[in-house]
Order: sequence, then structure tokens, then C-alpha cells
Amino acid sequence: MTPRAASADGAGAGRFHDRVVIVTGAAGGIGRATAQRFAAEGARLLLADFDADGAGRVAEALRQSGAADALAVPCDVASEADAERTVEAAFARHGRLDALVNNAGLMIFKPIEAHDETDLLRVLRVDFFGAFWFTKHVFRRCAPGAAIVNVASVHALQTTPLVAAYAAAKAALLSFTRSAAIEGKPKGVRVNAVLPGAIETPMLRENPNLRSGAERLDPADVGRPEDIAAAVAWLASDDAAFVTGTELRVDGGRLARL
Repeated sequence: MTPRAASADGAGAGRFHDRVVIVTGAAGGIGRATAQRFAAEGARLLLADFDADGAGRVAEALRQSGAADALAVPCDVASEADAERTVEAAFARHGRLDALVNNAGLMIFKPIEAHDETDLLRVLRVDFFGAFWFTKHVFRRCAPGAAIVNVASVHALQTTPLVAAYAAAKAALLSFTRSAAIEGKPKGVRVNAVLPGAIETPMLRENPNLRSGAERLDPADVGRPEDIAAAVAWLASDDAAFVTGTELRVDGGRLARL
């Protein structure tokens, strides 16, 4: 990608002018905020989500607010065929793909002994396999200069009870990010990960540990989806051209405390 200068009306404004970006899990929460951030900076978007109606509403809202282009793509990220079809849709519509945000995620709350194979594979297929399949097809199709950002979680590093499958899947995603960064470097494709902490989304508030009071959160430790979107956009931009294989914690310093 050719570097573009920031405009005078804001740092980084227009960094993605006419660039093509796929965001998975774009129907809500972090995915929607990420799509909004890229759209505000000039990107042409493909919003991939299992919730086709939700993705369609986000795409329509972005177009109404002046997005260069926003297309909802029904997609089950657990399916390699769907991942390939979504990447091919970017090339069919725009002739290129510049950035991929692997954001789609699934979290279940169960003790380890209550899991069955279906539970474990359901989480792994969305939280890990999805990023793997999309990365595979970006590597096959994208030109040098493309960027991939994986949305992992602080649970990959430190976790709580009842989310073993999710924490394990996100830890696998971090390991995969490092491997993909190594294999992507000769291709000119950067791969990085963002590790959100507690972010104000439905997934956070549905946490039974919070509902029961077993886990307490300081309000100062709860971020906004827009905080994650800003970090993702930076890693996908030319501002981070020499950054690959990194794991960027965006948690308000929550894990820094002893």
C-alpha cells in the first residue's frame, strides 16, 4: 500500500481512502465500531457476519453516513468455503483487498467438566478456525502491503473461571498470529493481534461471573468498542508499517497491576 499523509483535520484521517477492508463479526459491538472507524477513514468495507440482517443494518447505516462503500456478506467464519467466498467477493467488487480484521468471536460459560465435544469445537471453529481460514485465503490472494489484525483477548494471558474454551481458543489465536506474521513477511503481509480487556458490549454484560458478583469490575477498567477500533485501525494502517507479529493489549492497564 502506498503511504498516505494524514489530513489537517485530524490525526490519521483518510488513512484508508479507497482501501478495501473485510471486518468479520461486524454486526455488533467491537466489529461494528471497527467498521465505523474504517469507514470514517475512507475505507470500502465488506461486513462479514453470520447475522446477515445485522450486518445489513450496519452496512446501510454506514452508507447513509457517507461511507465510500459498505457491503454486508453473510458468512459463517467456521466454514473455509465461506471465508474464501468473502475474500473473493472483495476482489470481485473492488479488484483488491488491503486489510482483514478477524473479529468474529464466540464465548460460552461452563465449567470444564460440563463441556462436550460440540461445545469445544463450536468455540474453536469461530474464534480460531475462522481466523485461520481467512488468513489462508488472504495469503493466497492479497498483494504485498496488506495487513491482518486478529482480535484476541486478555483471556489468552490471564483468565477467569467458566471460560476455558474461549481462553484456549484466544491463546491459540495469539500463537497463530506469530506463525502467520513469520510466513506473511516474505509475502509483504503484516499480521498482528489486539487483546481487548473488559469492553462495554453485550458479551461482557452476559458474563455470569459478573451477574453473580463472583467477578467485580472497576468501572475505570471497562473500555469502549471504539477504543479497540482505534487500535485495530492503527495496526492495519501504514503508521504501523514496521509492526508485525505483535500482541497489543488494550485493557486500560488492567493486567499491569499485581
